Amino acid sequence: MSNNFKIIGISIETTNENGQAITDLGALWGKFYTENVIEKIPNKTGNEVYSVYTDYESDHTGKYTTIIGSPVSSLDLIPDGLVGRTFEGANFKKFTAKGSMPNAIAETWKEIWQKDKELNRSYTYDFEVYGEKSQNSENSEVEIFIAVK
Repeated sequence: MSNNFKIIGISIETTNENGQAITDLGALWGKFYTENVIEKIPNKTGNEVYSVYTDYESDHTGKYTTIIGSPVSSLDLIPDGLVGRTFEGANFKKFTAKGSMPNAIAETWKEIWQKDKELNRSYTYDFEVYGEKSQNSENSEVEIFIAVK
């Protein structure tokens, strides 16, 4: 069970079809870093970066929205060009991607998609947490939380 959290960041609608998400999310991460988005986010509650997958059209084969940003204490001030959302608490199964990024994340997601039915995913929202351990080159770790029923 997780508590509610609020996030401010940048977003894009994409799909996993034909590798579209790889291109779109690569561009979104690029924008996040080149435009130093993290410095524009007010009321941050920590230094982690979250990548949230939400607004699923169907399952992992349909369209969805990705938001890359930081958890915040308030959505009262959302700078121009950024989005703010509140996510309700839910039940999650945690996976940990370990190794060289972003390959380790891609491999972990493939494993999640293969277990799609047995996980009983709710497709409300899923998220990745990039904390201190996410920057350790070959020994990086990123936590992935999958919403389940």
